Amino acid sequence: MTSVVPPTQRRYPHAARQDVSEDLHGERVADPYRWLEDAEAEATARWSDAQDALYEAERASWPGLAQWHDEVTRLTAVSRAMSPKVCGDRVFWRRRAARQEHPVLAVAEGATERVLLDPSVLDPTGHTVLDAWQPSLEGELLAYQVSSNGTEDSQLLVIEVATGKVVDGPVRRVRRSPVAWLPGGGAFYYVRHLDPLDPTARPNEARYHRRVYLHRVGTAPEADVPVFGEGRERTQFYSVSVTSDGRWLGVTATLGTGRGTDLYLADLTLDPPDRPRLRPVQEGRDAATRLHAVPDTGPDDPVWLRTDRDAPRGRVVACRPADAHLGPDAWREVIAERPDAVLTHLLVLSGPELDRPVGLVAWTRHMAAEVTAHDLVDGRLLATVPLPGVGAVGDFSAGPHGSHQAWFAYTDFGTPPLVLRFDARTLRVTRWERDPGEAPDRHGAVTRQIAFPSSDGTTVRMFVISPTGRPDTPRPTLLAGYGGFAQTMSPRYRAQILAWVRAGGAFAWAGLRGGGEEGEEWHRAGSGAHKQNSFDDFAAAARHLVTSGWAAEGRLGIIGGSNGGLLVGAALTQWPGSFAAVVCMSPLLDMVRYEGSGLGPSWVPEYGSASVPDQLRTLLSYSPYHRVTPGTAYPAVLLTASDGDTRTDPLHARKMCAALQHATSGPGPVLLRREHGVGHGDRAASSAVALRAECLAFLAAHLGLAAPAERGREGA
Repeated sequence: MTSVVPPTQRRYPHAARQDVSEDLHGERVADPYRWLEDAEAEATARWSDAQDALYEAERASWPGLAQWHDEVTRLTAVSRAMSPKVCGDRVFWRRRAARQEHPVLAVAEGATERVLLDPSVLDPTGHTVLDAWQPSLEGELLAYQVSSNGTEDSQLLVIEVATGKVVDGPVRRVRRSPVAWLPGGGAFYYVRHLDPLDPTARPNEARYHRRVYLHRVGTAPEADVPVFGEGRERTQFYSVSVTSDGRWLGVTATLGTGRGTDLYLADLTLDPPDRPRLRPVQEGRDAATRLHAVPDTGPDDPVWLRTDRDAPRGRVVACRPADAHLGPDAWREVIAERPDAVLTHLLVLSGPELDRPVGLVAWTRHMAAEVTAHDLVDGRLLATVPLPGVGAVGDFSAGPHGSHQAWFAYTDFGTPPLVLRFDARTLRVTRWERDPGEAPDRHGAVTRQIAFPSSDGTTVRMFVISPTGRPDTPRPTLLAGYGGFAQTMSPRYRAQILAWVRAGGAFAWAGLRGGGEEGEEWHRAGSGAHKQNSFDDFAAAARHLVTSGWAAEGRLGIIGGSNGGLLVGAALTQWPGSFAAVVCMSPLLDMVRYEGSGLGPSWVPEYGSASVPDQLRTLLSYSPYHRVTPGTAYPAVLLTASDGDTRTDPLHARKMCAALQHATSGPGPVLLRREHGVGHGDRAASSAVALRAECLAFLAAHLGLAAPAERGREGA
């Protein structure tokens, strides 16, 4: 092991503390760094440039940065594919070669494969990403969406698959919209937000006021007809789908990132596609219900729904869309809620070679995936589908209408994503033949799941990845979590985890309340007024790592991004003495003003609103920016932000950086890593590698872990 970086005297860039405050429901809320919210202001630019210089100087002092970069590059450079979409006689899928900057979209026609779309050809700078794509039902046309510089503000175009010629678009203001083609490829439904100049849109609402539109290929977007969304709440998100026979249109509506998803169905044989009569299957926003299947032959056949209504862990029900009433009273339960697992995916396979429709169902049981196959007439279990290990599944894709095949991806901490094919005739799963098939190198990293009590006695689970799989010796340890938006911390391949563990450290991956690890009740127990439970679970995980012998005392670091950035920011300010180093990536940190930027208004169902007195008090109780206390010995902190981030505005990282630099009495630095031309989500591989490697080098420097190559020379 190397020694921890010794303390030095630092002069931080000057950040004026202004006497800014406001009275909110009788609470005097100070905001001395509000001026840093304006990214275009000259003072903010000067301060940011000075932070860049400080970061560059500090980075130069981290031992082994080049080795960390090489190791993360090596572990990232794994060829992989995503599950295919089969349309007509063509197979479409995304694939990425080992050292390719961006995945490409490939198409196969029989035995012939070719690249259909390559973001690096569209933009050689590497700043353009392929956000979404959807072939027409016949496979003759393809709608795709791209965005640049990290903004995720997509534009949609349509190409002819045979020639690659652009035949439609661009359609702007779509932001990763679902695309639901009608048979024949002449039109599709999609989601677009209103023009910011529209008189019904207020300032700073450019990414809201969404509508579902019908677009006819070859016509101007201005002529598109809105079919759903007018008069509804401004932050609602919509999705749209059309069954492969073109009969049924499904639309879902979710208030922001809230808990409830409403579902509507329309029979397109009764009305023209630009005037569908959408009937409610579920309304009320107290549960999430989604359409996951299609009719097989006629109007009297059922559709299947995945819902957590009256079942917080999820169940499958059937209803007949031709019936007059589609609501919950008309549902028939097919697959019951499980007390030990959460339902996450459903695919319906009903080809001519099957006597009865088969449901391919995915579950999460205590953070790990299970897959089962069921008879969808009576719900009985047909098979438990074997998986390669304890991991996660996703990217589910069914074959075209009448197909007995499905595909899905599998991954775990030591296995890069691989594509598996399920055959409903035999109930067997095999490796998809077009998957690159690289064997993972599992050497030096063993995964173990452990359970521990939180401060209120609630059992929480986490995975610990270490060289031996045992707490045989205390090691420099990293703890990561999320605890929000019902997202599950499932085992997934992460180059930074393997790099850290193979260097001799341990990495913990915690499933906290607020996530989806144990269903909707688990989510609600860590959101809104109960958000502190997420932070308490995280602190309990940190304590358990030390007391049970996994982590070395004084050598525990934490890392998180987005909502996970809020998590580590809260842990940093509530338990500053528990951690030696903190990496806080693309975070939310000013919880009083988070609604005013990025996608903040969409997150009110998750966090609450400062406009409501009780909710303001809850937000203030944990808002990291407001809990920074002068004279506190804070650990070493690295905040990261990207100027193209349209989800969590970089203002959070700027304000928190200034507050911590002013307040800390600790020896470790408080640094801001600012990146240009990227955003919150997808980016070029080299950019992702640089970010991960620098975060690991920072953490290793302050936790005392030798870089991989150094450890190889020195032995232990």
